[in-house]
Amino acid sequence: MSDIADLTAKTYEITRLIPHGRVTSYVRMGLGHIAKLAGYPKYSRHVGNALKALPPNTDIPWQRVINSKGLISPRADLGLGVARQKDRLENEGVQVDTLTGNGGEKVDLRLFGWFPESLDEVDQVDQ
Repeated sequence: MSDIADLTAKTYEITRLIPHGRVTSYVRMGLGHIAKLAGYPKYSRHVGNALKALPPNTDIPWQRVINSKGLISPRADLGLGVARQKDRLENEGVQVDTLTGNGGEKVDLRLFGWFPESLDEVDQVDQ
């Protein structure tokens, strides 16, 4: 299996581990958080591309991955994707605040963030 195929598979596995009502980000402290957990810390952009490629009816909770500032990343779809992601997060109990002045939709990572240092930590903390 190529590195990219392996990272894609691990991206989906790790995204499934993000607890209901929590979020994580593409990047944390300069490295890709999901990519780091998968063993590819410099491949955060690929994580975003892998999640973007998911079919609409997927069971992978893609909505739980946001950018490092806590913002829902805009897409080239006139805001429909942001609204869909916001709705899904709010349905899980995540508070999403609308920033004024076209600032976007923001989640407080201190309250809702999920940032285990390793996958071993996931078993101890979240399962």
